[in-house]
Amino acid sequence: MTEAFYRPNHGEQLTDEQIKKLVKENNVKFIRLQFVDINGQPKNMALPVNQIDKILNNEIMLDGSSIKGFRNIETSDMYFFPDKSTFCLLPWRSREDYHVARFICDIHNADGTPFEGCPRCNLKRVIKEAAELGYSMNIGPEAEFFLFKKDANGAATIETHDLAGYYDIGPDDLGENVRAEIVKVLQKMGFEIEASHHEVARGQHEIDFKYADTLVTADNVITFKVAVKAVAAAHGLHATFMPKPIFGINGSGMHINVSLFKDGKNVFLDEKRPLQLSKTALYTIGGLLKNIKQITAITNPTVNSFKRLVPGYEAPVYLAWSAANRSALLRVPAKRGNATRVELRSPDPSCNPYLAFAAILQSAIDGIKNKIEPPIPADKNIYQLSEKERKKHKIDSLPGSLNEALKYMERSPVAKDALGSHIYSEFMMAKKIEWDSFRINVTPWELDKYLERY
Repeated sequence: MTEAFYRPNHGEQLTDEQIKKLVKENNVKFIRLQFVDINGQPKNMALPVNQIDKILNNEIMLDGSSIKGFRNIETSDMYFFPDKSTFCLLPWRSREDYHVARFICDIHNADGTPFEGCPRCNLKRVIKEAAELGYSMNIGPEAEFFLFKKDANGAATIETHDLAGYYDIGPDDLGENVRAEIVKVLQKMGFEIEASHHEVARGQHEIDFKYADTLVTADNVITFKVAVKAVAAAHGLHATFMPKPIFGINGSGMHINVSLFKDGKNVFLDEKRPLQLSKTALYTIGGLLKNIKQITAITNPTVNSFKRLVPGYEAPVYLAWSAANRSALLRVPAKRGNATRVELRSPDPSCNPYLAFAAILQSAIDGIKNKIEPPIPADKNIYQLSEKERKKHKIDSLPGSLNEALKYMERSPVAKDALGSHIYSEFMMAKKIEWDSFRINVTPWELDKYLERY
C-alpha cells in the first residue's frame, strides 16, 4: 500500500470522478473535513467513505455555535464546502489495510453563501480584493517548534528532547530522526521541503518548505503543524508551537517571506534602482512598518507571544528595515530575480495563518495604494543602540503586551478591513477575555516573589 500512496500536487483541481477513483485505489475508509476556528486551531469531522457523494455535493452540516468565533445557537446550521484541490491522504493515519483522507474546507452559511466568520473564506476575500488591483502575494513561512519529553502519564513537560544548538548534528541533535520522519510525511503530502535543522535553543527545530500563493501557504501552515505534532506524538514526544515555553532561551518565531506578483512577474524587482528594489517593494515595506503595531495582535496573538518579543533573544522588537541587518523587523534577503522578497520577522507560529496573511496583505496594499515611503534602512545593530539613539533615528518599538497590541488594533482601519467586521469583533472579544484572565491570575512568579516577603 505504501507504494501506491497518493502524492498530491498543491493547487491541482480534481474532479469528483478523480477523487472517487483515488478513494477506491487507495482503499480510503474515512474522510476528514478540516477547518480552523478564529484562533487557528484545526478542527475536523470524520465521515465513513460511503458519505463521499454528500461530501462532494457540500451536503455535510456542522453546528457553528460550538466553534469559537462562529455562530450563536439561533443561527448555528452551517455547511462544509471542501476545496477539492486539497484532497490528501494522512500518512500518520495509514494502516496496512486502509487509508484516511482529508479535505480542507470553507465554511458556508445555510443559504450556501461563504460564512464571513470563516478565516479561510475571509482570506479568500482579501486575496480577491488584491487581485482586483492586479496583485497576488506569495508567502514563504519559517515556523520553529520545540520538542519536549512527556511524563509517565503522557502529559507534556518542558524538559527538552536534547541540549543541542544551532545547526548541531547527532548525537547532540536527538531530533534528527523525528525531523527526518516529519520531512518524509510532508513530502508524501505534496510539500517541497527546502531545509531542516536544529535551531538556536535546546530542543528547538525548524523545517522550511517552499513558498506558494497566500491561500495554499495558509493551508500548508496548518497541515505542517498537525503533521509535526502527529509525528512527535508517535515518538513519545510533545511538539509545541508556543512562542516562548522556556524563560531565558530563544522563543519560536515564524518569519514570513513576502513577495508580490503582477502578470506573473515579481514586482519587487527593479534592477535599475538602489538595492534592485522597486517602488512597489518600498511602498510594501512602508505599509508594513506603518501598520505592524496595529496588526501585531493578529500576527502575535497570545499573552505568551510577547515573552518572545523582548531584546536579547534575536526576536525583532524595533520598527526598522534593512537589506541584511537581522536586528531589523523587516529584512530584504540577498537573492534577487523571482526570489526578491521582504522578510517580516516578528510573527510567531501561534498565529492563525489565514488571519495573519490577510493582515499582512492588507498592510502591503495600504502601502501601495497610499505610496507610503519607508524610512532610510537601518545598517547598525539596533539591539546595541541606546533608547536615546533609537529616538534620534526615530526607531519605534512593537507593543510590549497583548493588551497594548489590542489597543493599537482597535484604532486600525487596516486590521478591520483585513478581518472583516464579524471576525474582528469576535477576535477582539476573545483576546480581551484572554488578557483579562491572565491579568487577574496569580502566577508562580508572584508567589515566589511576594508570599514570604509580605
